[in-house]
Amino acid sequence: MTRPTTILVGVDGSAPSLHALDWATVHARRIGWSLHVVCSYSLPAFTAASLDGGYAALDDTAIQEGARSVLEEATARVEAAGVPVTSTLMTGDAAGVLVELSREHGLAVVGTRGRGGFAERLLGTTSSALPAHAYCPTVVVPLRQDDAGRTPDDVAQLPGIAPLERIVVGVDGSPWAELALAEAVSAARAWGAEVVAVAGVPVGTGAGLLAWLPSTVDHEQVLADVTAGLDVIVDRHEAENPGLSIRRIVLDGTGAELLTEFSQASDLIVLGSRGRGGFAGLLLGSTSQAVLHHAVCPVMVVTKRCAEPEGA
Repeated sequence: MTRPTTILVGVDGSAPSLHALDWATVHARRIGWSLHVVCSYSLPAFTAASLDGGYAALDDTAIQEGARSVLEEATARVEAAGVPVTSTLMTGDAAGVLVELSREHGLAVVGTRGRGGFAERLLGTTSSALPAHAYCPTVVVPLRQDDAGRTPDDVAQLPGIAPLERIVVGVDGSPWAELALAEAVSAARAWGAEVVAVAGVPVGTGAGLLAWLPSTVDHEQVLADVTAGLDVIVDRHEAENPGLSIRRIVLDGTGAELLTEFSQASDLIVLGSRGRGGFAGLLLGSTSQAVLHHAVCPVMVVTKRCAEPEGA
């Protein structure tokens, strides 16, 4: 299956969405891809007491024009950076629109304030909707608060996009984690970045969490087995990518804890997902949104759908 070479970006005119657009633009320029920018809007309705419980719909002209203005601003922003770009204005739930469009793209990118904000407006009450169900890898780009506790709303104050120098990928022995490692390696080759493969050993948990763990072992044996399993996977990817060296790190803790901590000194976190309503339990622990909500750097989520043929 040939992978499309266009990045899908959802925008709504907010500073977080434009920050994500900037990230996608820089990445597209580096890997030689184009962008497709989408702004989706829904026509709201309000209860009209005079209609005895009925609903009155608003005229969508002003809403449509506002969305079109957002799209034109975003397109001009990308064009100014010298990256090929197309755009589409659509109606409907943004999460559903982007999930469906992800079938035709090689990567999807959206923004978030980190705790609520754009991701919730764009993706609905569950900010993992697009990453969990997209048909291509998805990058969620956070726009974090500054030292004074403010999130920049002025586009002119948006931080610049740093090059990818260190990419950290969570590896738990699952097939979707291998997909994530492959994506991390691909991005690293494009950027000349370092790849760090991280495996967590949840202390005090039972057997079966890691694909390669035996039934009953002591802590030191668990660490040894996890390290051996990580080496098998990483060695294979290094053999397939001559000249690329992947660091391996095995630590106590859940994947969510470790990846969130590593995000403070990384440029991209990559993790795998089952693509069935949440991430792999081991990697993110009991809270599937942990990394997306708390990571400091952009997070790429790769689901098994990314490897499925069209129509599967």
